[in-house]
Amino acid sequence: MSLPRAPKPAKLVVGVFLKEKSLLTAVVQDLIAHFGPVDMVSRWYVFDFTDYYEAEMGRPLFRRLLSFSRLVDPGKLPDIKRTTNGLERRRAENGLRLVNLDPGYLVHSQFVLATGKNYSHRIYLGSGIYADLTLMFRKGRFESLPWTYPDYADRRIQRFLMCVRKRYGHDLQQRKASR
Repeated sequence: MSLPRAPKPAKLVVGVFLKEKSLLTAVVQDLIAHFGPVDMVSRWYVFDFTDYYEAEMGRPLFRRLLSFSRLVDPGKLPDIKRTTNGLERRRAENGLRLVNLDPGYLVHSQFVLATGKNYSHRIYLGSGIYADLTLMFRKGRFESLPWTYPDYADRRIQRFLMCVRKRYGHDLQQRKASR
């Protein structure tokens, strides 16, 4: 019999994409107000993997990923996604988003995104939110899955997530040492 137990805390990562890079500072301030300090920020990536967002947000779109100092309970992912949805709505103009926020968490074995869209490989978490297993860590690297979004399958983003994973290991060690 397996006995339920709490999971290890996870590293919160939020993907941000937007058309106007100048909005990033205000968006990051909003995120910090909700999730605490940012400890790592990726470089800018041109978000040119799909035209799905073009009608709503325009072109070109730019992406950055942020990781946060404070570790989170992975079970809070639905709350985190609802918070980021609210931040997107707050920054919208005429019902159109100016920013898209993709929250997820990273643990040693995987990177998981939150989404409001169901699909065959997604697991319902509650409150209208699903977990999308986006990347698995195997053989010393992240591996894409057949459904992994193309931007997260990109090696540049995976390299950044490897740095976040290393930081996460350090954070867990610090947490253990402080007990």
